[in-house]
Amino acid sequence: MGVSGSGKTTVAKGISTVMRWEFAEGDAFHSEANVAKMASGRPLTDDDRWPWLESIGDWISGKEAAGESAVVTCSALRRVYRDLLRRGRPHVRFLHMEAPSEVIQDRMEHRPGHYMPPSLLPSQLATLEPLEPDEPGVNVVNEGSAAEVLDRALRALDLRKDHQS
Repeated sequence: MGVSGSGKTTVAKGISTVMRWEFAEGDAFHSEANVAKMASGRPLTDDDRWPWLESIGDWISGKEAAGESAVVTCSALRRVYRDLLRRGRPHVRFLHMEAPSEVIQDRMEHRPGHYMPPSLLPSQLATLEPLEPDEPGVNVVNEGSAAEVLDRALRALDLRKDHQS
């Protein structure tokens, strides 16, 4: 979880590779209307987000029903969004990717082929509600090499204490 450009996809792909779990990109669950709205520089509303979050939750439920572990990216910026994703899904844990806003802004300005314009970062930062102590998850600062951040994430999630970068 985290704002756009925080490193969710890079770390999630790394976790899925190391753990040999299926990976899903949360952006792929967005409707065409949501993508078009964001691409035009307009932030999503809660009404836009609920069907998207429910689709991700359904995917998670399918994995849990099959007894499979998996990784899915999702901004999950507000507590109510995370509560929806956890509802009836006891194994859900969150990894909140954090980085200074100026670093995220720079990443967003230089990443090719993504529909989310850097102009939406302030609205995402304003919406973000950090994980609360009673939520199942951890925070990881995205600084250093991709391998260092992945190692930090794996250790924070207690997935691979022996993971070597």
